[in-house]
Amino acid sequence: QVQLVESGGGLVQAGGSLRLSCAASGLTFSNYVVGWFRQAPGKEREFVASISRSARRTRYADSVKGRFTISRDNAKNTMYLQMSSLKPEDTAVYYCAADTDWGQIQAEKFDYWGQGTQVTVSS
Repeated sequence: QVQLVESGGGLVQAGGSLRLSCAASGLTFSNYVVGWFRQAPGKEREFVASISRSARRTRYADSVKGRFTISRDNAKNTMYLQMSSLKPEDTAVYYCAADTDWGQIQAEKFDYWGQGTQVTVSS
């Protein structure tokens, strides 16, 4: 079955950096658009970034543009999110997700999900 497994979360001070990873199995990774979402307590899950199958296209939420970088390595079936200049408002559970169509930013459009990894940014 399809599995997406996130790692790399943790506690970091404001201004710091973290790199999240998402390892995929059970699907042909290069056939899928993959992306990151996050969900803070009491809030809806929100789009963070996505990357096309070939990595030629990326898309970011305005709140993370210039601070986060999404990338993928199809040979390793892995996607990454490099997060820099972290702010307390970035605190959330971060989820990776996979979809067949480019351009989706709504969580319900994504087919497969990981279990999430907690990112906590202290002020």
